[in-house]
Amino acid sequence: MYSIDLNCDLGEGFGVYSLGQDARILEIATSANIACGFHAGDPSVMRQTVKIALEKRVGLGAHPGLPDLVGFGRRNMDISPQEAYDLVVYQVGALWAFIKAEGGKMQHVKPHGALYNMAVRNPSLAEAIAQAVYNIDPEIILFGLAGSALIEAGEKIGLRVANEVFADRTYQSDGTLTPRHHPNAFISDYQEALNQVGKFIKEKKVMSLQGTEVSLPAETICLHGDNPKALKLLYQIRHFLNDLGVKVANLQ
Repeated sequence: MYSIDLNCDLGEGFGVYSLGQDARILEIATSANIACGFHAGDPSVMRQTVKIALEKRVGLGAHPGLPDLVGFGRRNMDISPQEAYDLVVYQVGALWAFIKAEGGKMQHVKPHGALYNMAVRNPSLAEAIAQAVYNIDPEIILFGLAGSALIEAGEKIGLRVANEVFADRTYQSDGTLTPRHHPNAFISDYQEALNQVGKFIKEKKVMSLQGTEVSLPAETICLHGDNPKALKLLYQIRHFLNDLGVKVANLQ
């Protein structure tokens, strides 16, 4: 049976500020990318999110980002590969400690926001991120945009990788995500999102905004937890996949 992981970016509250519906989303998602305090999250939010995810048997992943709380880690920064390595080791180490303290095991690492997108095109950054993950634990899975430099870097160093596709984002003809500032960057229509997921599963392709088909392997599907429609869309995707006879499970 074909199997696919369904991941969400979670733990993105900070202090008295909450974001998303993490507890409810964790009833449906199979993997969680948990913010590590740099772009969002704080120690208490990290611990609470880890605890709930373990209770729901959800795969636990670190979601390290750039040190930019105000910009939510979505603004590019001119960092060196060494700085990228250090940022990832620091943040993954923090979440790893919370997971260990709660009796769990880290499944994966997925860079967040601008760090993720910068590594899509920059092999040096991608290699630094992959090296950081490998040095922490070579059994951790590296999530990256399907077919990107990050996936290539992970494979080259010997990591298990997971090609990631997005249910709620549109694509460009080169297989990259449409930039967030573009008016058509997001998919808000439920049926359009389901159609895109169906094409990922059935054809391993996506239709770009330019009208060309792009071949993309799909091992994990992401839905952003801060999307106002995330919970309903996630529920619909889960049932849609079940109807297709696709097993929805984490990658552990």
